[in-house]
Amino acid sequence: MTMAAKKGKSMPSSQVTVRRAGAQVGAFIENVDLSRPLADADFAIIRQALAEHCVIFFRDQELSEEQHIALANRFGRININRFFTPVPGYPQIAEVRKEPHQRSNIGSIWHTDHSYDVNPALGSVLYARIVPEIGGDTIFANMGAVFDSLSPGLQQTLQGLRALHSTRHVFGKDRPKTPGEDREGRIGNVELAVQDTVHPVVIRHPDSGRKILYVNPDFTVGIEGWLPGESKALLDYLYAQAQRPDFQYRFQWKKGSLAFWDNRASWHYALNDYHGHRRLMHRITIEGVPLTAA
Repeated sequence: MTMAAKKGKSMPSSQVTVRRAGAQVGAFIENVDLSRPLADADFAIIRQALAEHCVIFFRDQELSEEQHIALANRFGRININRFFTPVPGYPQIAEVRKEPHQRSNIGSIWHTDHSYDVNPALGSVLYARIVPEIGGDTIFANMGAVFDSLSPGLQQTLQGLRALHSTRHVFGKDRPKTPGEDREGRIGNVELAVQDTVHPVVIRHPDSGRKILYVNPDFTVGIEGWLPGESKALLDYLYAQAQRPDFQYRFQWKKGSLAFWDNRASWHYALNDYHGHRRLMHRITIEGVPLTAA
């Protein structure tokens, strides 16, 4: 960050730069102070970078809760998360937290946030407040690039399909529990986990117009109209393709880092490799629009 930004002075739009992070996904936005209102020209650059790179990263930001909320509001209406514990006094901000004694973390399965909603979230804005010295990275994948890698025949087949997404098996009261799971104080309102929604398997991105493969291992239950075995075989193949490293970028968090990912275009996965250390992130989710088939 420039000295002008550190001192709180306004910064000319021409100083904002976009630097690619990975070959297929991610970009760093540099020379911008997110604690200040974004100029229209800067906002346009950042919004375009999000659409083009699926996830954008910022370093060395100093944000209060109010400034975090103001930043998210610039991109759309905030979705109040109904399962995560909120930051006290700020229901718009969800805590993504792991204490030193806890063994399990949140987000350790490949997923895209809120795919179970009728109007899936535009994106999530995650800000690092406390991070371990080593570990706790997040991996992102570009689901548009994954679709492009499939054969024309499979692409055509997928474009005629719809898939069921659900909250029940992840947040619901009857969900299967994994050994060593300890979500007390971090996940609640299990009685609200009754959402089942059907979306096209391939969507047309609302901003970029790109064709996106829109299924994920955490929330997608199956292909509409297919037998369970048929559905599992197809989804397992697609998931294996999407988990190839060439579609991914691994982001290393530092205190004051912020990641803003497009939930319509990407997957993410939170690594759980920092046992004995505290990690506290603040996440705001932005409302999206209805998805349309490609």
